[in-house]
Amino acid sequence: MLNAIRPKKRTVIAYLAIPVLLYIFTVFVPLLAALYYSFFNWKGGPKKEFNGLENYMALLSDSTFWASFSHNIYLVVICILGQIGIAFILVLLINSKLSRAKAIHRTFGFFPSTISAVCIGFIWMMIYDYNKGLLNWFLDTIGQHEKTQVWLNNPDLVMFLVSIPLIWQYIGYYMVILLSAVGSIDTEILESAEIDGANEIQKARFITLPLVKNTLLVCITLCIAGNMKAFDNILVMTKGGPGYSSMVMALYGYKVSFEQSNLGYGACISVGIFVLSLAVIGGSQLLMNYIMNDKYDREEAKLQKRIEKERVKKMKERARLEGGKR
Repeated sequence: MLNAIRPKKRTVIAYLAIPVLLYIFTVFVPLLAALYYSFFNWKGGPKKEFNGLENYMALLSDSTFWASFSHNIYLVVICILGQIGIAFILVLLINSKLSRAKAIHRTFGFFPSTISAVCIGFIWMMIYDYNKGLLNWFLDTIGQHEKTQVWLNNPDLVMFLVSIPLIWQYIGYYMVILLSAVGSIDTEILESAEIDGANEIQKARFITLPLVKNTLLVCITLCIAGNMKAFDNILVMTKGGPGYSSMVMALYGYKVSFEQSNLGYGACISVGIFVLSLAVIGGSQLLMNYIMNDKYDREEAKLQKRIEKERVKKMKERARLEGGKR
């Protein structure tokens, strides 16, 4: 009976091929197209002039692009601390015995991440507005009128100011992920720590954090990937200004491609964003794996590698001796 209803192998392959083909079409085809166009001097239209590696040579010496890259790194660092750090603290507070109505906290915490980044950009742009903004109104109310300013025109503060909406928007997103990880921890472990006299900070540092480190690594990877392609709210709030003080790589690529009509160089910037994003994500994973594994774990991993290496060596030696006997 089971054999009668089992689908044929080619049917299974056909169904599985559909999402694979969609993924290739939506991810790899645009990437290969960008790589192809990056070798041309292309201003749009049917005419393209092949220029080899000239776009890449120009990219290596493009100070605006590398300044944009540094702004993305700034967003990555401050959002890891702001988004994931605050989310982890909120998770500990929600899971404490003093917390009530935990479902409401989860719902309202996650709500900002459901709003469009463009809408959030407009909301915070109104908060920073000089004439009618909430921030300047508050400073006037407490008698600090001399501290009011056109906030988004300050090149020294603008990157911090545009990062605040990003932090605010995604705290709830990472809070929900970490809540699921912390909720899977056996309560007996935490109760045993309480019996041994551990306080809340010690439980968070020595029990909760090590047990959710894999989930934290996933959150950090998502945070890096998201902030390396930051675009929407910065376009709405500052358009990369004043000057290039808040320019990020994706916005710079957009301006070069569609405002300057330099599609060949814009494709080159897209390839650069892809390569740098992979490098940052890979490097961060290696660093976080090293930080999150204590000395015992690292020694244990080295021992396992040494045992495996010796086992393979013995197998090769045994195979060599058996071959000699024959």
